[in-house]
Amino acid sequence: MIQDSTLPISSTCAVLDIKRSSYYAWKNREQPTSSDLISSIHQIALEFPGYGYRRITAALKRQGKLINHKRVLKLMREEHIVCKRKSFKPQTTNSNHSEPLYPNLTSNLAITGLNQFWVADITYILLAVWWAYLAAIIDRFSRKCVGWALSRRIDTSLCEDALDMAITKRQALGMNGLIHHSDRGVQYASHAYVNRLQAAGIRISMTQTGNPRENAFAESFFKTLKVEEVYLREYQDFEEAYRNIKQFIEDVYNAKRLHSSIGYQPPDELEAEVLKIRLHSV
Repeated sequence: MIQDSTLPISSTCAVLDIKRSSYYAWKNREQPTSSDLISSIHQIALEFPGYGYRRITAALKRQGKLINHKRVLKLMREEHIVCKRKSFKPQTTNSNHSEPLYPNLTSNLAITGLNQFWVADITYILLAVWWAYLAAIIDRFSRKCVGWALSRRIDTSLCEDALDMAITKRQALGMNGLIHHSDRGVQYASHAYVNRLQAAGIRISMTQTGNPRENAFAESFFKTLKVEEVYLREYQDFEEAYRNIKQFIEDVYNAKRLHSSIGYQPPDELEAEVLKIRLHSV
C-alpha cells in the first residue's frame, strides 16, 4: 500500500520554522500584472544593459515575482528591449523612409583643410531612467566637434540644433565646397534638414550601406566620448548629462585632448595653427 508522504501544513511550517500565515500569504500572492513586469524589466535592463532574458528572469524571481523566461522573452520582444550581442541600446538610425537620398561624395576625397568635410551622426546616452540622444558634427580635417546637441527626443530638431551650432561657429571660415556626410537616417534626409544644408550652400553626402565604416570618423568620436566620459559616470538626469557632455566636448575633447591622427595635438590648437598660416599667406 502506497502511503501519502505529504506532511500536514502545520508540521511543514514547524519544521521550516515559519508561520502558517506567512506560508498562506506566499501561496496566495498575486501574479504580477504585465505593466508591473514591464516596468521592472525596463529598470533591470537599464541597470544591467548586458542582461539577456534569462538573467532578467532570474532578477525578477529574486524580487519575488512569479514569472518564467518564456513570458519575459515575450514581453521584452514586445517592448523592443531584447539584448543582442550582449548589448541593450535604442535604435538611432531609421533608413526606412521615402525621403530622397544622396550619393556618397567621400570616395577618394583628399581632405586638405578646414570646413571641407563634415561628418554627422547620432548616438544615445544612458541616463538613470531612459536615454538622451546626442547629435554631433565633426570637421574631418581637424577632428573638432563643431556642432552638437543633446535632447530627450531623437528627431529632426535634434540634428538641426547641432547643424545650426556648426554653421554659426564656422560660417566665417566659408562654406564654399563644404560636404556634409551622414548616414541615410530619416533625420538627415528630412525636408527641413536638407533645406537647411542647401540654404547654407553645403553639399550633401550619405553612406550607401549600413556599414558603420562609411561614417567611421563620427563613430570614432562617439567611442572616445563614451569611453572617456559617459562610461565613467552614472548620469542621474538630463541636466547632469548635458553639463558633463558640454564640458567634455568643449573643454576637453576640442581644447585639451591629444589626437594621434593630427600629430598628438588638440583640435583647437591645430585649427589655430592653420588659421595663422592662412592669415600670413594673405
